[in-house]
Amino acid sequence: MSSSTRLDRAYKNAITIPFDEDSKFIFFSDCHRGDNSFADDFANNRNIYFHALNHYYREGFTYIELGDGDELWENIGFESIFEAHKNVYQLLRRFHLEKRLHMLWGNHDMVYRDPNYVDEHLSHYFEPIDGSDKELFEDITYHEALVLKHSDTGQEIFCVHGHQADWWNYVCWRIGRFLVRVLWKPLQVVGIADPTSPAKNYKELIRIEKRIKRWILKKDLLVTLAGHTHRPRFPEPGQIPFFNDGSCVHPRSITGIEIEKGLISLIKWHIDTKPDGTLQIVRVLLEGPEKLQDYIDH
Repeated sequence: MSSSTRLDRAYKNAITIPFDEDSKFIFFSDCHRGDNSFADDFANNRNIYFHALNHYYREGFTYIELGDGDELWENIGFESIFEAHKNVYQLLRRFHLEKRLHMLWGNHDMVYRDPNYVDEHLSHYFEPIDGSDKELFEDITYHEALVLKHSDTGQEIFCVHGHQADWWNYVCWRIGRFLVRVLWKPLQVVGIADPTSPAKNYKELIRIEKRIKRWILKKDLLVTLAGHTHRPRFPEPGQIPFFNDGSCVHPRSITGIEIEKGLISLIKWHIDTKPDGTLQIVRVLLEGPEKLQDYIDH
């Protein structure tokens, strides 16, 4: 099966979410939340991420995670990840209870495509303080893709992780998971990177982006948001509308994409120093805002 066929299938089976000029979305991906061990790349940015998540919750945004939220290649199960980042999941639960949470699966959390696995591991958790089971993401469904469809213009925005254009990480993900658990996780201690990751293999990253762009051209310039490669991409109107929200495991920063009032922006959250020497977490606009309507092909 070709990458184009895999993307076609994801688009065909995607759930549709209506939106309008008042809608507000934040897209993050590739958080790779781990168990807070030496191999947990998310741990360095967890305070930045939690602060940003609080901001979007207070401001009424809908949170969309474009895959690889949980690092289930290095870690055998969700439980150790939950314990390491409990505050994050409890905040995500508040989004879920208000129907402002949409989760996609990527190659590192591909087990979430099985509804039974999700129900068993994510619907509840054990609270050792009072020895009881508590609800977490009750009745949540992970999807391969989703389509945002504008209520007035009919414009569609296709949201997907992006590993559909990466044969190894889509078809052979179980082999990749095995290699990471057995080989690369221990080698991270001495700084050896996993060569199967497109984020660390520039040539493969470019090939994946080209495959997605070719598919977008075939789909009459369908606006597409993805993750997977960890490389933020923000095209100008008139260019091929391929957006990438980057990742939450950049050195000392996280990147994401916002949609608000019909505008799309690429943003970064990072730690900055005030003149008096104290630290603060700040949001920086990297690209945009651009009108979504300007990406409609006429």
